[in-house]
Amino acid sequence: SDRQLSLPDEHVDVALRIGHLPDSAIIATRVGTVRRVICASPEYLARRGVPSQPEELAQHDGISFQGFATAPEWRYRRDGPAFAVEPRLKLAVNTTEAAVQAALAGIGIIRVLSYQINEHLHSGALQELLADFAPEPLPVSVIRGPADPLSLKVRCFIDWIGPRLRARMSS
Repeated sequence: SDRQLSLPDEHVDVALRIGHLPDSAIIATRVGTVRRVICASPEYLARRGVPSQPEELAQHDGISFQGFATAPEWRYRRDGPAFAVEPRLKLAVNTTEAAVQAALAGIGIIRVLSYQINEHLHSGALQELLADFAPEPLPVSVIRGPADPLSLKVRCFIDWIGPRLRARMSS
């Protein structure tokens, strides 16, 4: 979930955070990064063309994933400050899986995190777009509250999950 939570208040020992850390009291172990990827199926791109500039997205059909309280803008960067351009909304869904399936069916363009579509990119079922304009990758961290002392079960879990997540993030 993208919901901000208070680890101690909700009795959570460890969580995975994608994004920048808002709370300095959180103890974090960075395990990698993920990219925000814009992609579409080859079928859609054959029918509608491949955008070469972010501004061209305004002429394309978008699939919106409304999994957040407010859907984040589709932001890009060039030589200057970041800017936002979004495709026309053709379909709004509430799960990443539904957005990916709609893109695979040729309905439109999606923006998701790299780990959510890696297999489809490698197989050629989806094609990455506008990679040269992508925003900076997001940090991925294993986080825990400032509890003192660190319990053995939490230490063992962090020691076990850290290398596995690093390997997954690097592929």
